[in-house]
Amino acid sequence: MKNTPSVEQQLEIYRRMLLVRHLEERLGALHKEGRTRGPIHRCDGQEAVGVAATAALETGDKVATTHRGHAVYIGKGMAMRPVVAEIFGRATGACGGRAGHMLVADAEKGVIGGNAIVGAGIPAATGMALSMQILGTGNVAMCIFGDGAAQTGICHEAMNMAGLWKLPVVFVLEHNQFGLTVPSDVQSPVADLSIRAAGYAMPAEIVDGNDAVAVYRAVSAMVERARRGEGPGMVECKTYRVEGFSTSDMGGYQKPEDIAAWKARDPLLVSRKALSGKVDEARLAAIEAAAKAETDEAFEAALSDPMPEFAVDEACNPYSEAH
Repeated sequence: MKNTPSVEQQLEIYRRMLLVRHLEERLGALHKEGRTRGPIHRCDGQEAVGVAATAALETGDKVATTHRGHAVYIGKGMAMRPVVAEIFGRATGACGGRAGHMLVADAEKGVIGGNAIVGAGIPAATGMALSMQILGTGNVAMCIFGDGAAQTGICHEAMNMAGLWKLPVVFVLEHNQFGLTVPSDVQSPVADLSIRAAGYAMPAEIVDGNDAVAVYRAVSAMVERARRGEGPGMVECKTYRVEGFSTSDMGGYQKPEDIAAWKARDPLLVSRKALSGKVDEARLAAIEAAAKAETDEAFEAALSDPMPEFAVDEACNPYSEAH
């Protein structure tokens, strides 16, 4: 089938999803120990979207994501240690310990960063696409956003501009069924939010967001047409937020049977099952062990790294004697 990732690509997607899962679970455990600062927005069960979507991009392509963006960071090629170090505010972090878990960025990798403002990554990616079009770089911009962000006015404005100017941008909607604690069906009168793309003259496709291969196929097709100058596209990935909105979420508003049903379709299980007939068990086990070891090493190193040092520029200090 066209745009199907090779077995090696599927293995790399699986490996990166494993890294993200271990990252999220370790962050959850450390939060319970009181060792994290502020809420952590976990993406357990949604790894296939961020990892498989970014796997369709080249290094020069750029991606903007949300407060729940860990899968995007790792998917686009960021190393585990600088991501963990940044989350814990260490000097070795990707942003020198100044960003925190929601705002991690790496310009060299094309990761423009997460965003704490709902929907803010959408116009940012659209603006990047306009720049790419004007400069003729041949690159593509991508924004990954949730169903809550899809209800914002800036989402519609950005999609309208993208469609009007045929910008090289791909809108990836990570439809996880909740905007904070509010179910999607009381936010929107339609279940399939991607039908709105037709109003902006762009194609759209709905896929199983827990199937990494399905996500990759759909997104890579949209990326290819955008790179050819044919304009924007949208992919709606249906998935589910099995953890709370953040680690400060008390829960109680999700049905246990819904969580159980989606966990039975865990993207890691889906990918492993798809690979099991193509790759021997020993290789899969080795990849799984290595991903766990890489995560453990990243946390051990990052938590031992120093905090950043800040200096006051006396020339700009209104309280200095110079003023």
